[in-house]
Amino acid sequence: MIAQRKDDHVQLAVEQQQQHSGRNQFDDVSFVHHALAGIDRPDVRLATSFAGLSWQAPLYINAMTGGSEKTGIINRDLGIAARETGVPIASGSMSAYFKDPDCADTFSVLRKENPDGFVLANVNATASVDRARRAVDLIRADALQIHVNTVQETVMPEGDRSFSSWVPQIEKIAAGVDVPVIVKEVGFGLSRETVRLLESLGVRAADLGGRGGTDFARIENGRRPLGDYAFLHGWGQSTAACLLDAQDAPIPVLASGGVRHPLDVARALALGASGVGVSGTFLRTLLDDGVAALIARISTWLDQLAALLTLLGARTPADLSRCDLLINGELRDFCADRGIDPRPFARRSGGLDVPHEMTGSTR
Repeated sequence: MIAQRKDDHVQLAVEQQQQHSGRNQFDDVSFVHHALAGIDRPDVRLATSFAGLSWQAPLYINAMTGGSEKTGIINRDLGIAARETGVPIASGSMSAYFKDPDCADTFSVLRKENPDGFVLANVNATASVDRARRAVDLIRADALQIHVNTVQETVMPEGDRSFSSWVPQIEKIAAGVDVPVIVKEVGFGLSRETVRLLESLGVRAADLGGRGGTDFARIENGRRPLGDYAFLHGWGQSTAACLLDAQDAPIPVLASGGVRHPLDVARALALGASGVGVSGTFLRTLLDDGVAALIARISTWLDQLAALLTLLGARTPADLSRCDLLINGELRDFCADRGIDPRPFARRSGGLDVPHEMTGSTR
């Protein structure tokens, strides 16, 4: 039954990708174009660091799947793509492994195919400390994701209905494992209040996991005979809104949910993300065109991201946080409702600062 559910999730997620209208609230964020801000491409470095972790690039393959024969093949190919491109990768929820240890290889294949890469294990907020440690050990994980998904569980026919234990359990796991813990939403967003709470629990970083990508309320409702939870489709805050809400967060934040192309990656980094995760877009590429196509796509994204940094005058991903941004549309309305002033984002650069010797002036 678990294996079938995992296969259903993949099928329904791909169907959503095919049906997406193409627009989300990242489109309400635009860079102010400064025509002379560009720098030299060799001066750009994509490496990023946060919470004591160092990545070659600020892009990562986020949690997707595992637990069945079909999803094991997907994880094998994702592991290969991560190895060939040097990006970090997160396992899908490893709950299936705890219920059926025979499916362990559908998760451990991530490490088998990517022996030297950065790999994150993934458990839910009800996992015991022992299970969290087992998940980390199984794939020799460099960090642990704890996913929170109350909306998905609510719609899931066989989902949890008790959530009060999640906060103390997250604190226990964070204290009980030997790797950094990152808490991630699965597509409904983390509010600023939640991020502050996570910091108090010992969590090292938060993956905001906002609305805009795969909608797990829609997926689980698709598994219900009557489809009677359609009113929860589209629940939550967008990833861009969560990033604005998390300004001055006490822990680093990562962005995932609705990331469609390298410009969205740059937007997320400019809004304060230390890294940007992608799931649905990469999954569809893999299933439609194969692992070679996914490797090519990730490589192209990294090259195009470096190109964006070059024209924006950002030598590192962190430098994007000094670029001028315009916040418009529904996202500006969100800022007003949450007491966020969007105007300072448009004046962050302080104007162009060109060294005198570069101007050629003899004055």
